[in-house]
Amino acid sequence: MAYCGNIRQEGCGKLERREKYRLFLYVLLIGSITALFICWMILIWEKIPGAIHIRAGIRQDLDLNVPVSGKLYKAPAETEDGAIPVTGMNAAVDAREAKTLSVDLAEPLTLYAEDIETYTMDLKLFGLIPFKTVNVQVINDKTLIPAGIPIGIYVKTEGILVIATGDFTGDDGQSKEPVGHLLKEGDYILKVNGREVEGKAAFMRQIEESNGEELVLTILREDQEFDLKVRPERNQDGEYKLGIWIRDNAQGVGTLTYLDENNSFGALGHGINDMDTATLMNLKNGSLYTTEIVSITKGENGTPGELTGVIDYKESNKMGTIEANTVEGIFGELNESAASHITSQAMPIGLKQEVDLGPAQILCSVGGAPQLYDVKITSVHLDHDNINRGIELQITDKTLLETTGGIVQGMSGSPIIQDGKLIGAVTHVLVQDPTRGFGIFIENMLLQ
Repeated sequence: MAYCGNIRQEGCGKLERREKYRLFLYVLLIGSITALFICWMILIWEKIPGAIHIRAGIRQDLDLNVPVSGKLYKAPAETEDGAIPVTGMNAAVDAREAKTLSVDLAEPLTLYAEDIETYTMDLKLFGLIPFKTVNVQVINDKTLIPAGIPIGIYVKTEGILVIATGDFTGDDGQSKEPVGHLLKEGDYILKVNGREVEGKAAFMRQIEESNGEELVLTILREDQEFDLKVRPERNQDGEYKLGIWIRDNAQGVGTLTYLDENNSFGALGHGINDMDTATLMNLKNGSLYTTEIVSITKGENGTPGELTGVIDYKESNKMGTIEANTVEGIFGELNESAASHITSQAMPIGLKQEVDLGPAQILCSVGGAPQLYDVKITSVHLDHDNINRGIELQITDKTLLETTGGIVQGMSGSPIIQDGKLIGAVTHVLVQDPTRGFGIFIENMLLQ
């Protein structure tokens, strides 16, 4: 009997282990299905742009093929009747007198509007689950001149940028840290005792001549402005210091993306960030200068290449002024002389929903006049979190590959052209594979 009891106990133990294993498999299955569903929803989310731009007076096709539907209506600020006319693939909808329209993005749509207006599209997954709100903006059609020429860049910051803080040895042999935790990297020092700082050299001179008296600094931190009090202390050489490293300008080489009919330009496709803090530099003023590419360092796997240019910062070499430094690039105005040397023909812009996978070209100069080089669009992200990486591309042109190894530093801003339209600008290189990189949609540069 004892022997049989042991058999029954063993059987019960095996049954319990089997049940636990089965429960584990159920949990694993449910977890896997949930993870797959979440990944699928993320893919659907990224396929639907958060903002859609269409040209006034031109029918625009939108074929996203996603299982969402909803309502399209004028932005809340508008109160008069009427909505954007929308046509489905199978039947036309006369919506000129409707306040809202039903849309189904599982089917192709044709959008059309005559006036410059803003509309809102509220979408639901499977028509049931609130999913995403899309801004639909009607814009005027636009043509731009793709440039592709190298430019020398000089910008001066609004105030003094703090790139690091630290301590130093005082004249008494003790460690000194006057600003302690008061200042942090990325801060801008705008004023000293209520007076605007005039530059790095002038600020350092003010500190050295303070005689250790308390100073009131006006600081800009993440769009918040405030005052704080600091007291410089003497180092081993008897000089008054705060224990900070600062910068008030930046310079480099990039590529001019486009020029419009008013000689306004856009360049780089990304902002000018401080090299140490990665902070977008707060622009006071800046200039573009002519530059000549004198050497090329080829890109290799793990090591980005570089275009090296010579820049002579004299007035006669000045091409124009930089008026804005934004996440989407630098913007300003070229002078007449510089604009006259850009001989490319104007072309229409391509909106993000018009960008196709496959062949395209970039316009850039790696020595001499700008030339078109073949690339391939490998992926398009209509709603990428990183605005500068909406386009993925690969260099396929043998001549460019032999010359640069792919995308190199200094090519940022090179226009991307597809089917006779300016669709974007090169922004980044994939360090592990310099033949591949990223670009920004041209509409994002225009709507900064």
